[in-house]
Amino acid sequence: MVDYLVVGLGLAGISFCEALEQHGRTFRVVSDESQQASIVAGGLYNPVILKRFTLAWKAHEQLEQLLPFYSNLEEKLGVTLDHRLRVLRRFAGIEEQNSWFEASDKPALSSLMSTSLVTNTNNSIHAPWRYGEVLGTGRIDTRLLLSSYTTYLVEKDLLFTESFQFDRLEIKENEIVYKDLRARHLVFATGFGLQQNPYFNYLPLNGTKGELLTIKAPELKETSVIKSSVFIIPLGEDTYRIGATYKWQDKTNEPTAEAREELETKLKTFLKCEYEVIHHAAGIRPTVADRRPLVGQHPIHKHLFVLNGFGSRGVMIAPYASKALFNFIENDEELNPEMDISRFRKRYEKRLAL
Repeated sequence: MVDYLVVGLGLAGISFCEALEQHGRTFRVVSDESQQASIVAGGLYNPVILKRFTLAWKAHEQLEQLLPFYSNLEEKLGVTLDHRLRVLRRFAGIEEQNSWFEASDKPALSSLMSTSLVTNTNNSIHAPWRYGEVLGTGRIDTRLLLSSYTTYLVEKDLLFTESFQFDRLEIKENEIVYKDLRARHLVFATGFGLQQNPYFNYLPLNGTKGELLTIKAPELKETSVIKSSVFIIPLGEDTYRIGATYKWQDKTNEPTAEAREELETKLKTFLKCEYEVIHHAAGIRPTVADRRPLVGQHPIHKHLFVLNGFGSRGVMIAPYASKALFNFIENDEELNPEMDISRFRKRYEKRLAL
């Protein structure tokens, strides 16, 4: 008997496993690596929505937990995950500059948005209207995190690399049984794979396909993240990640020529040097219609829980939501109503009535 069975090993699964280890709970993980969102993510942590100059949901609370969380992971895994980077928002004109200053006057944003505009000094980038700088930003190397954490679990014999088989799951009064494993609780952290989950597929997880390019641009020599119509994220050694697209119909993990053309067309509006595309990746973000996470307990099966719906901000939301779910299960602390799946109780009841 273990305390928890965790299904899924993306940002959500890893964050919840960390909460379990920190509190001395026993667990096993089942993952088939079918969901690619965490692997192909840009990995930025940025508290400001740069399209509208607004504060991301619960950004201050998330930032407070984010830095110690990833620092502890770096120490545990012996790798460097957190790369502090400036995030610069390229202005398209004086109107955007004015909007930036208006937003930076708001109390919730004043500590996160610099009021000193940054002049562009890079001849490879066209930015005549200068930049606004977001404070307290960086990039988490999500690919390295996932590979390192997988190795960590394998070495401790805690990981089953397989697809979860729902027909092998038994839900009993005081435990769940999966094959030969007994656990007190079962947490599904499967990203877009939630749509195939018979217990939680009533939840409105839509899924948004995102595609990213990795380019090599020796002349660029840029050390800050540049946000314009697309992001340019420095990765080191003259390589940069370019992203991302948002597509709502295509639900495959296959890169498309259309997305590459879209990204390159937008990139060329402000990048003025030669580059080579060296990689193209795609994944489905677990997005929700109301733009809030899906966290909580099944309406009937009290040992089943879900941790999902982080969208494009998984790096920031995952530690925050995982801690909240742990405290909900173990300490009876209420979940924030905005992310508690009880907000979709009527959808479940409607599904039952069909």
